[in-house]
Amino acid sequence: MIKFMAGQKGQGKTRKIIDMANEAVKSTDGHLVFIDDDRRHTREIDRDIRFVESGKHVLSNYREFVGFILGILSQNADIKHVYVDGLCNIIKTLDNEAMVKLARKLDIISTRDHVEFTISVNMEPEDLPEEIRALLV
Repeated sequence: MIKFMAGQKGQGKTRKIIDMANEAVKSTDGHLVFIDDDRRHTREIDRDIRFVESGKHVLSNYREFVGFILGILSQNADIKHVYVDGLCNIIKTLDNEAMVKLARKLDIISTRDHVEFTISVNMEPEDLPEEIRALLV
């Protein structure tokens, strides 16, 4: 399952995704991963959630991001949920077509590996492709 959260900067997406992750860690029987482009919110995330700072890595397109995700998943078969805050900050070139392709790839990974993805993007919902709007929470 893939879920997207959309809105402009300052609309509370980061707070919401952190709260979702912190709540999920209480009831999930596997591991959780939280990916962000910087370490600003590290102390707000439960210590049982693996934090990954993507800012150290240059991810130029959605294919590189998929490889990044696969690398994380390959290290731990018990990952049940991946939270990504600020996808537009992590992938340097992300247009609507690439976002749809990314969602399709993550859907395949989600089904195959039984991993859920929750992703926030700094875009207004009406600016997202229809396929992504269908996945909004």
